[in-house]
Amino acid sequence: MLVIMKKQADDAELQAVKQYLIDQDFDFHQSTGANRIIIGVIGETRHFDSSELRALPGVLEVFKIPEDQ
Repeated sequence: MLVIMKKQADDAELQAVKQYLIDQDFDFHQSTGANRIIIGVIGETRHFDSSELRALPGVLEVFKIPEDQ
């Protein structure tokens, strides 16, 4: 799963997203670019409802990675 942060997301919003992921027992890897921060979420996301995560301040979009068939 990928979490794309808004350009104007501040440090407090980023930390809140990271804490949410930790609370949900996910690991993650942060990739910081010139204009965006992308968080790659590691863990079982098949049954995870991403709507709560998507609603957090600073989050632009959440993408689930499709499973191989």
